[in-house]
Amino acid sequence: MELRQLEYFVAVAEEANFTRAAARVHISQSGVSAQIRALERELGAELIDRSGGTATLTTAGQAALAHARATLAAADSVRQSVDDVAGLLRGSVRIGMVTACTVPQLFDALARFRSAYPGVELALQEGNSDRLVADVRSGELDLALVGVAARAPDGLESMVIIEERICAAVSPNHPLASLERATLAQVNHYPVVSLPVGTGVRAVFDRDCAGAGLPPSIPLQASAPDAVADLAARGLGVAILSASMLDTYGDRLTVVELADSTTAALLALVWTPKPNAASARFVSMTLDAYGSTAI
Repeated sequence: MELRQLEYFVAVAEEANFTRAAARVHISQSGVSAQIRALERELGAELIDRSGGTATLTTAGQAALAHARATLAAADSVRQSVDDVAGLLRGSVRIGMVTACTVPQLFDALARFRSAYPGVELALQEGNSDRLVADVRSGELDLALVGVAARAPDGLESMVIIEERICAAVSPNHPLASLERATLAQVNHYPVVSLPVGTGVRAVFDRDCAGAGLPPSIPLQASAPDAVADLAARGLGVAILSASMLDTYGDRLTVVELADSTTAALLALVWTPKPNAASARFVSMTLDAYGSTAI
């Protein structure tokens, strides 16, 4: 008994027609018929009644059908298991990371994965969040750590790592430095220093300003939070960054809460809904790495 014989038998049973079954399994009708005849001889019973206009199951055929389907499913599971192992031995994982973001947990996961699966090719690239999300959607990347506004992107698997508000930050001699809280209108009275369009923090700021009917003035943009903070520290404008990005600038900048900013800035891990074996294992390791801090 061969698996292909069971496959042809199931095809004829489900199509109730030898011609359609032959087209489904991509061989000739005579080939399907010959293989089923061989199966019937081996089992010692007729499985298909060919006397009418349709191919119908005999009593023996009805009894055999469920077992044939189960055998084929088991064979598929064996193939999938072998493919998964092969994928972990020879696969690749393409990872995206938001530009200039310090992500020790992601790096920890990379190190553990490399140690466990040295044969898997790893590729890491930086980019702005919009581009990274688009690349995960298109299959150019397997997963990415991105900054987004309000919620994780639709259509992708995701886990939110950090959820926080954006803040303003100014040099100690700036007019806003005496305030603990300021409105978006007060902030936009001055030049704003921001991350570029396509980043999560910028998406939050633009969304909140649009909701307040304010056209922001952003003459200075930089891709790295360090650069945004450095420009603001020199008195060139009001920096807009997330709260965690401003943790290390307390000696140079005064942080001012935004009273009417309501949109959450999220750092999220996103990945394709059906990752390959190597990518699925790396996602699992990354989720474990973030497990103690993720929300």
